[in-house]
Amino acid sequence: MKAYERLLKYVVVRTPSDENSETVPSSKCQFDLANILVDELKELGVEAHVDDQCYVYGKIPATPGYENCPKMGFIAHMDTVSDFCDHDIVPVIHENYDGGDVVLGDSGRVLEVSAFPHLPELKGRTLITTDGTTVLGADDKAGIAEIMTMIERIKEENIPHGAIRVAFTPDEEIGTGASHFNVEEFDADFGYTLDGDGEGEIQYENFNACKADFEITGFAVHPGSSKDTMINASLVAMEINNMLPGCETPRGTEGYEGFYHLVSMSGDVGKAELHYFLRDHDASMFEARQQTLRLIEKDLNEKWGEGTVKLTITQQYKNMSTIIKDCMHLIENAKTACERANVPAQILPIRGGTDGCQLSFKGLPCPNLGTGGHAYHGPYEHITVEGMDLATDVVVEIVKLYAEQK
Repeated sequence: MKAYERLLKYVVVRTPSDENSETVPSSKCQFDLANILVDELKELGVEAHVDDQCYVYGKIPATPGYENCPKMGFIAHMDTVSDFCDHDIVPVIHENYDGGDVVLGDSGRVLEVSAFPHLPELKGRTLITTDGTTVLGADDKAGIAEIMTMIERIKEENIPHGAIRVAFTPDEEIGTGASHFNVEEFDADFGYTLDGDGEGEIQYENFNACKADFEITGFAVHPGSSKDTMINASLVAMEINNMLPGCETPRGTEGYEGFYHLVSMSGDVGKAELHYFLRDHDASMFEARQQTLRLIEKDLNEKWGEGTVKLTITQQYKNMSTIIKDCMHLIENAKTACERANVPAQILPIRGGTDGCQLSFKGLPCPNLGTGGHAYHGPYEHITVEGMDLATDVVVEIVKLYAEQK
C-alpha cells in the first residue's frame, strides 16, 4: 500500500486533542486510530500494543547478523489540532496539479500562490488538500503513514536492518505527547520523529518554550466618581502588551528569531487576563524574554499597587540541539539518506517543538524529519503523493545506513 493511501485512510478518523482536558489521552477518539494502527502493525508482522494512555508501541527484531546495529526508533503523533476539526474530514485529490491557485470546495477559501509561494514547485504532482472546511490531518498522519510504509517495504524487499522500534503518540499538539512516553519500554538507542514539513527537512534545533499568564486585578468603582480611584484591569492589560516590542511577534519573525505571542485575552474593569507563548532558540535570549515580563510585572505593581499584576511562567520545552550535538551522526546519516533518495536536504530550525525535543531530554536523542506536508493547523493544509513517497524513501535509506554501520 502506498503512503498516501494510508494517509487517506487515517485522516478520516478524527483525532483532535483537547487542551482543556485533564485526562490522558486528552480525547478518547485518539484510541480509535490507535487501535487501527495496532491491528495494522500486527498484520505487518510487528509485535505491537496500545497502552492505557493511548501510546502505541511496536518492535521489529534485527535481521539475523545485524543485532549489533543501533536500535533505531521512528515516532509520529496521532492527534490533530482541535481547530477546524469539528466535523468529518473530506480529503480532495488534485491529479497533475498545475501549480496555481486551488479552490477548496464550496468553502469560499482558495489555496493561493500569493500566500503559499512554494506551490508552483509542486506542479505536476498529485496534490491532496482539504475541502476548505477542516484540517487535513497530514500533521501528523502523514508521518504515521510513512513509517507504516517503511515497515512494509523493508519486509517485502528483504532489506537487512538492525532492531527497529516504532511509536505513535497522543496529545502532541497540546504539548504533552512525550510526557507519558515510556522510553525504557521503547528500548531504542536513537530515534527520529516524522513531524516536519516538506520532504528533505532535517531539524534538530527547536525553540526554548514557555507560556506566560498575566492576571490583572482592577479596582472597579462607578465611572462617574472614579477620579484617582478606578484601576481598569483591561487598560492595564493593554499597557502590558504595549510594553512589549511590537515587531517581535510570530508575524514579524523568522528563522532563529524569537517572539512573544499573545494567544488569548479577556477582561473587564475588575479582572483581565493575557496569555502568551514565549519562544527563542537562544537560551540566554529566552531567559531575557522572561525577565522582560517579570520587569513589566514589577513596574506595573509599583505604578498601580502591589497585587494588581500577577505573572505566572510555566516552562514547556527546551532546545534539543544541546543533546543532538553529541550525536550528530543522526544528522549526517539523514543528509546522506536524502542524497541517496535524490531529495535535497534542508537543515532548518524548528519554529515550534516536537515530541522529539522532550524525548531527547528523556534520554532518546530524536531529531525531526519532513513528511512532505505544508500549511499545517488550518484548512489550507496540503501534501503531495510524490512528497510522501520521497519522505518514505528517506526513512528507508536511514534504516539501510544504520544497518551498513554494524
